[in-house]
Amino acid sequence: MAIGYFNVPLGLKESKNEYLPAKELLFGNGWYNFAFFIGMHIMTFVGLQFMPSSKAAWLLCAGTYYLRMFGITGGYHRYFAHKSFSTNRIFQFVLGWIGCMSVQKGPLWWASHHRHHHKYTDQEEDVHSPLWKGFLWAHCGWFLLSEDYGEVKWNYIPDLARYPELVWLEKFHIVPGIFLATISFLFGGWWGLFWGFIVSTTLLWHGTFTINSLAHVFGSRRFITTDTSKNNLFLSILTMGEGWHNNHHAWMTSVKAGLVWWEWDPTYYILSSLSAVGIVYKMKYVSQQQQDTKLITESRPDKFMESLQDLNMAHNRENRP
Repeated sequence: MAIGYFNVPLGLKESKNEYLPAKELLFGNGWYNFAFFIGMHIMTFVGLQFMPSSKAAWLLCAGTYYLRMFGITGGYHRYFAHKSFSTNRIFQFVLGWIGCMSVQKGPLWWASHHRHHHKYTDQEEDVHSPLWKGFLWAHCGWFLLSEDYGEVKWNYIPDLARYPELVWLEKFHIVPGIFLATISFLFGGWWGLFWGFIVSTTLLWHGTFTINSLAHVFGSRRFITTDTSKNNLFLSILTMGEGWHNNHHAWMTSVKAGLVWWEWDPTYYILSSLSAVGIVYKMKYVSQQQQDTKLITESRPDKFMESLQDLNMAHNRENRP
């Protein structure tokens, strides 16, 4: 399957252009998101040329990376978006706070857009489908250049919007990120700020974004789904288990993304440990009997991907010089 860029499709018809006009991008309400995103990458690249590194630096970077990755995977994704387990309001807020430290907006915004994604996965309404709008669009173009980026989809999250502390956290979602940057600076000065926040955040962004992009392009499929989701071990290492993306799209409310013993899923291991001490409870699982109903077998082929390959071949024939 050919990989498109931004709004170039991957084998299907072209979708409508959703780029923000240049004037609105540079001078409208979205310019500061674009500037901050690009600025963090510039500071990372330039800083790596001059800022000394050490074992302590990389440990700090990895620690703040994986702490906040859990805020995304265990908090924003498996709890706020899919409610795959229950917890008390204090730990609910803690999960939201850790997720906000990733600087990926607030839990209500994140959950509402993710629920919308699952409703329309790989359809034209899906805001970050690489199938319709291209690989780079799915990776980061959708929130940098899309008109659909900034607002919370309140109609998707009535269960979350009833908590005033979450609404407050959504309104001031930048505060936890500033808190982490300040703690990093107090811990190690400019060295701490660079490795504990700037580099770590930039890597964290792309680790998270790979699930929207790479996990719909590279990997294997165990279950029949009406989307291009794939399972990928490398992405699971980067994202604490989220790389088992085909498993997830087949069973989106399951607290486990890794459904067999060898599928690395640290997010679930942490949640299971928290369950043992009563912090989280009512974890949702999918039985083997349920899994068997969607397994790809010789007698039950993956018809969606077969039809997609046929469309891609037809598209290539039509565009052959």
